Amino acid sequence: MQNTTEKSSRSAEGLYKFFIYFVLVLLAVTIIVPVAWVFMASIKQNAEFYGNPWALPAGFYWQNFVNAWNGAKMGEYMLNSVIVTALALALLLVVALPAAYCLSRFHFKGCKVLNTLFMAGLFINVNYIVVPIFLMLRDGDVWLKSHFGSGFLLNNLVVLAVVYAATALPFTIYLLSGYFATLPHDFEEAAYIDGANELQILWKVIVPLCKPALATFTLFHAVGHWNGYFNATMYINSRDKWPLMLIVREMVAESGTSMVHQSATAIEDLAQPFTLQMAIIIFTIIPILCVYPFVQKYFMKGMLMGSVKG
Repeated sequence: MQNTTEKSSRSAEGLYKFFIYFVLVLLAVTIIVPVAWVFMASIKQNAEFYGNPWALPAGFYWQNFVNAWNGAKMGEYMLNSVIVTALALALLLVVALPAAYCLSRFHFKGCKVLNTLFMAGLFINVNYIVVPIFLMLRDGDVWLKSHFGSGFLLNNLVVLAVVYAATALPFTIYLLSGYFATLPHDFEEAAYIDGANELQILWKVIVPLCKPALATFTLFHAVGHWNGYFNATMYINSRDKWPLMLIVREMVAESGTSMVHQSATAIEDLAQPFTLQMAIIIFTIIPILCVYPFVQKYFMKGMLMGSVKG
C-alpha cells in the first residue's frame, strides 16, 4: 500500500513538473519567435522579405542597419532616450533611497501616513494622470511666459525625466522599504560605533547590501522609461527631441498608410521601409539586452526579498 502511494505521489509530481516546463517552454517560444523573426527580417533584402517572410535569410544584408542609423538619424533619437532614461533613474535613485530608508528604519510622527500614501500610489495607473500633469505643465509654461518671456516645462527632456521619476516613486519606495526591512540592524550599529552618521550609513553600508533590490528597480524602470511612448507624445513636440519610440511609431504609421494606398502589384516597392523598420526595432532592443546580463542574477532575488518584511 505504501509503495502504491509513493508511486502515485511521484507520478503526480512528475506530471506537475511536466506541466510547468511545458508552460515555460511555450512562453519562451512566444517571446523568442517574434524577436528572431524581427532580426531575420532586418538582415534580408527587399525581394527576400516579401518572397517569404518566414524563410531564413540568404545572407546578412547589413545595409538596413546603416540606412537606419544614417538615414533615420537613429543616433540622435537614441541619445534622447538615453538622456531621459539615465536622468530619470538617477533622480529616482537619489529620492527613493533616502525616503525608503527613513520609512523602513525610523519611527516618527506621520510615518504611517506617508507609508499609506505611497501604498495608495501603487493603485494609480500612470496613464490616468497624464492629462492632468500635461495641464499643470502647460499652465506653468503660460505663467512663466507671462512673467519671464519663455517657458521650459513642455518640450523639455529633463522635465520628461522628472515626470518619469515622480510617477515611479511609489513602487520603488515600496520595493526598497520592504527590502530594507529584511536587513539586520547589526551593520548600522557597528557603523554608529565607528562614528558614521545616517547618510554615511545609507551610502556606505545599506546601499552595497541592497544590490538585488537596486538591480530590480533599475531594470524594471529602465525598460519602462526606454519604451515610454504616451508621456513623450504628450510632453515633447519638437521632432529633434523625440525619444526613440516616437520615431518607431511614426515609421510604423507611415508604412501602414503607404501600404493602404499602394496596389498589390507595387507592394514589393514597400519592402525597404519595412526592412528598415525591423532594423530600427533591433536598435531599440539592443540597449536593454546589453544591460540585462549585468543585473539578471540580482533581479529575481530582489523581487522575492523586497516583498518580505521582517
